[in-house]
Amino acid sequence: MNLFLIALVTMGGLGLFFASVLAVASEKLHVEEDPKVLAVSAALPGLNCGACGQAGCHDLAEKIVAQGDLTGLNCPPGGSVVMDEIAEILGITAEAGIKKRAVVKCGGTKELAAARADYQGVKTCAAAELVAGGYKACTYGCLGFGDCVAVCPFNAIKMGEDGLPHVDELKCTACGLCVHACPRKIIELVPCSNRVVVSCNSKDKVAVVRKACKVGCIGCNLCVKNAPGAYEIKDNLARVDYEKGDAAAEPAVAKCPTKCIVKL
Repeated sequence: MNLFLIALVTMGGLGLFFASVLAVASEKLHVEEDPKVLAVSAALPGLNCGACGQAGCHDLAEKIVAQGDLTGLNCPPGGSVVMDEIAEILGITAEAGIKKRAVVKCGGTKELAAARADYQGVKTCAAAELVAGGYKACTYGCLGFGDCVAVCPFNAIKMGEDGLPHVDELKCTACGLCVHACPRKIIELVPCSNRVVVSCNSKDKVAVVRKACKVGCIGCNLCVKNAPGAYEIKDNLARVDYEKGDAAAEPAVAKCPTKCIVKL
């Protein structure tokens, strides 16, 4: 037998030996997974998007089973249908969640928002934000390169010709990926029942806002005066109290001098 065959037989034998050792070890050390974890994991959409706050669907399934209920745990992409199915697996009743949608809190279109530079870099919002804080005069406004569009697994966001993202409410599952992808956090998850929103994200003072955008919030307090209890001014920006509902917030829409309070 020549040296080549000897080496071949030797390596083959070693491979077979170690494979047998691994097979035995796998059998001996195998830990049976809780069937409930497998069932819950199978019920989840399998996107591993992280919108639930966990590393992935399997991690969420393990946490749900370990906790024994759904308190503080939710799968935004799966919605109530998936959570009801998981509740049935656990033998509990799922709490009714508040259906939400993504809302773009910026009205600064190409025509209405000023630019301070001609950006020629990588066409992503994250990259543009790194170059001197972005090319827009408003350092809080949408940069318009569609990072939110790129991460949406449901094709619920499209970039419009006006330079802003537009959300298809029928497709949006409020998974929150667009919120995390936006470097300026201009996207907010809002209860679907609330149609009145402040379409601005600027925290600049009035003089800066007026130069940067024609529809920016100037913190004038007219919304607070005309819709008592429904708004507050914080960091020079009007904010809606969604718990008060549209009936309380709507009177401010017509009174807003820059028309940054809108009803969608």
